[in-house]
Amino acid sequence: MTRSHVPHGYRLRVDGHLPDHWSAWFGCLTLARENDGTTSLSGPVTDQAALHGLLTKIRDLGILLISVEPIDATDQIGSDFSDGIAWEGETINQPRCDRDHEAPP
Repeated sequence: MTRSHVPHGYRLRVDGHLPDHWSAWFGCLTLARENDGTTSLSGPVTDQAALHGLLTKIRDLGILLISVEPIDATDQIGSDFSDGIAWEGETINQPRCDRDHEAPP
């Protein structure tokens, strides 16, 4: 089996606008409120295990998952994942990867 292209990250779209305080729980992902009433969580995901961890968090929160899309750094408007730029809509916060992540209140 040959290895296909591995994405640098993912964009997960969920139903509704997530509150600001949930951004820390999603680690290095940028949360952006979209004009269509959804929230996009985008950024680097190290491997499939990390992706499944994010999907588990979304499931455990009872949030409706709309889509999961692999993305490359070149798919983003802006320089790189670490700058907190949203693709559309309103950026909720600039992600930080160096802090502990606790469940949202």
